[in-house]
Amino acid sequence: MALWHGYRPELLTDFYQFTMAASYWKEGMRGRAAFSLFIRDLPPHRAYFVSAGLQSLLAFLDDFHFDASSIQYLRSLGRFPEGFLKYLESVRFTGTVRAIPEGRIFFPNEPILEVTAPIVEGQLLETLIINTLHLEILVATKASRCVHAARGRPLIDFSPRRTHGVDAALKTARSSFLTGFIGTSNVLAGQMYGIPVFGTMAHSYITSFLREMDAFRAYAAAFPDNTVLLLDTYDTLSAAEKAVVIARELQAQGKKLRGVRLDSGDLTRLSSQVRELFCRHGFSDLAIMASGNLDEYRVEELLQSGAHIDLFGIGTRLGVSADAPYLDMAYKLVEYDGRPVLKLSPGKKTWVGEKQVFRSYDPSGLMEYDILGLKQEKHPGAEPLLEPVVVQGRRTAAEESLAEIRARFRADWERLPEEYKKLRPEKIYPVRPSDPLLALQDRVRHSRVAEEIGS
Repeated sequence: MALWHGYRPELLTDFYQFTMAASYWKEGMRGRAAFSLFIRDLPPHRAYFVSAGLQSLLAFLDDFHFDASSIQYLRSLGRFPEGFLKYLESVRFTGTVRAIPEGRIFFPNEPILEVTAPIVEGQLLETLIINTLHLEILVATKASRCVHAARGRPLIDFSPRRTHGVDAALKTARSSFLTGFIGTSNVLAGQMYGIPVFGTMAHSYITSFLREMDAFRAYAAAFPDNTVLLLDTYDTLSAAEKAVVIARELQAQGKKLRGVRLDSGDLTRLSSQVRELFCRHGFSDLAIMASGNLDEYRVEELLQSGAHIDLFGIGTRLGVSADAPYLDMAYKLVEYDGRPVLKLSPGKKTWVGEKQVFRSYDPSGLMEYDILGLKQEKHPGAEPLLEPVVVQGRRTAAEESLAEIRARFRADWERLPEEYKKLRPEKIYPVRPSDPLLALQDRVRHSRVAEEIGS
């Protein structure tokens, strides 16, 4: 497996995964295990999640193995028997993964993916799986809310400077693009994922010149076909007047000023004043962009207040999902060696067995309810969401393009009822456990209580 920013991904795990794996090995436990990944609860003001990150995970699984440097490090800890380390040298992922495809909408307690594999393989992957999918689902969900709040206006990811590391910056660009952003300021993400890149100028560019107009003219000379001017370095309305001059100078060259950006102040008032100024001078089609601590709530507020903003740069609050910075995501054993298992911890109970999510639609084609059932169940007329993506250690299909994932998200979004798209939803989408699942859950629960506690 290739290095990721200098690290071995197979070692991106909690230490107890190795201690459990070593014990499984010592006990001769080679049975088939099923693990289910799900999110327990909705964060505040959320009604759904967007599946994302699966392609990133599959790339890790393609070549999952422990190389000599990883084995040597584990040996240096002095905690594991040599036989176990020799065993790890031969470990590859040989199991099956069923997952909800990227771009699809799902809900709490529905399995995002299920892994079936020899128990050591499935156990060692827990931390890597959660770490890989958590961020992309978190950001994709928030980005979809920003897109909805913008009412059709384009959005650009401006987050890389304040995301939590290189990987977070890249995955924010990807996850926001798959849910409808038009591009990113992150050049590396543009190269890696084929996402359109955008950028204007910083305040430091303007302050490096003696006069603001000198900076505007220099930038227009360098990029006459793609000039967007930042207006708020000194005085926004004065800068807007200068932008009119630049627009006329470009017009005389057969070129066109693309637009301006507002990054601070009363964006509703300033955007209205700048729009009025541009209209008065015959440049009503100049685009006004806004940035600066924006998210879905601020975008909604601006548009409701009548702001004249044509597109938005969404940065920090997107990249760190500021209002909901984590998901209660869990990866739990649900079956071992043909025996369904569960956890009865208060507030953290799990559903037994390998499962499937069956989605039903109303006569108009909108999502109506989901059924959480056992894998082998049949629900005629309902759509099963989990699909096999890895079988016996091999992918079932080539890597999907972002265009395909964007189209899938758009199709699901159009089928999600409006009441669940609200930034402050009042209803929870219905997810119903099936009768066979409830019956199995009850049998296993009674059996475990009787055996572990006594009748």
